[in-house]
Amino acid sequence: MWFFSDEEKLLQDTVRQFAKTELAPKIEKLDAEEGFNREAMRKLGELGLLGITVPENDGGAGLGAVATTLAFEEVATVDASTALSYLAHSILCLNQVAQNGNAEQKARYLPKLLSGEWIGGMGMTEPGSGSDALGMRTKAVKTPDGEAYVLNGSKTFITNGPCGEFFYCYAKTGETKKDISTFLVEKGTPGFSTGKKFSKMGMRASPTGELVFENCRIGIENRVGSEGESLKMMMRNLDLERVTIAGISLGLARASIEAATLYARDRKQFDKAIGSFGPIQERLAEASSWYEACRALTYTCAKMWDEGKMVGKEASMMAAKAKLTSAQMATKVGLECIQILGGYGYIREFPVERYMRDAKLIEIGAGTNEILRVIIARQMLGDAASG
Repeated sequence: MWFFSDEEKLLQDTVRQFAKTELAPKIEKLDAEEGFNREAMRKLGELGLLGITVPENDGGAGLGAVATTLAFEEVATVDASTALSYLAHSILCLNQVAQNGNAEQKARYLPKLLSGEWIGGMGMTEPGSGSDALGMRTKAVKTPDGEAYVLNGSKTFITNGPCGEFFYCYAKTGETKKDISTFLVEKGTPGFSTGKKFSKMGMRASPTGELVFENCRIGIENRVGSEGESLKMMMRNLDLERVTIAGISLGLARASIEAATLYARDRKQFDKAIGSFGPIQERLAEASSWYEACRALTYTCAKMWDEGKMVGKEASMMAAKAKLTSAQMATKVGLECIQILGGYGYIREFPVERYMRDAKLIEIGAGTNEILRVIIARQMLGDAASG
């Protein structure tokens, strides 16, 4: 984009080279075996890339949404699974500790998260409350001595759940939907366990599972902020997640287009490169145009975020637009590129089928397409949206 700074361009080049050398050789095997590239996370930490949004005085890079989205796009172009785990660690967990934690919490947890020694995740979605995040049922009850909380409940579809050491978790601490508090939970805490690991259609090298709380005692020092005051922090970070996760969709679409373009140049039918046929040209031209349009929207939103112009309900609407359009585009582009490759696109000898499988998840996670349309429509229509 024309507004990328020299620092952001350097970061983009660094991550692109990292993805080619560290991620590309391993992703096919990890995808087949549903493994996890923990070593890559540690190396991202060594490069200072896990804390892009963390202020410099807390040990981070002190950059913003544009830089983070660039990093996710470059990683996802090669390995979207690692990009997803990277996002869950850096945006859903580490960034929230840095932005919302107190000095003692940041001193205790940021070093291990920034280095990649610990893998982090966020506990929000529950078996009975996906899109209805405020319908969560996990409860935290303060002990009589006021020194701790006892958590009971479960979380599901948690990225990094099976492999994480630390989780930024939400729980109800009152009677209304808005009485939500945040707790920092370490692996090994009595009463806390990780449930089964899910076998998935896509993003197979990004472990997903359950978090279970059974009379889990969490000290009051591990509560983030005031009791019952986490809703605004939660929604604000969801907006940032939606802007930056669109970068993963961009990376997947770009990878699909690059693979299909190369194939269309080399593959011959009827003594001609298939790229000379009108229907192939049409598919590639439209795919490339969709990608560029979504890229412009996504990075414009990221730039607005960094300049402090993404605030309130308008921020939620713009973040929803970036995520909705990019996610749909990546899945459709993946399908179009599979069609260009024909039978080869359908088999695992070529990576486009993996790109399409991975892309579909972004239409579900971080807000389903349906929920994002509701957010956008309500902002557009105001009171008329509710009839």
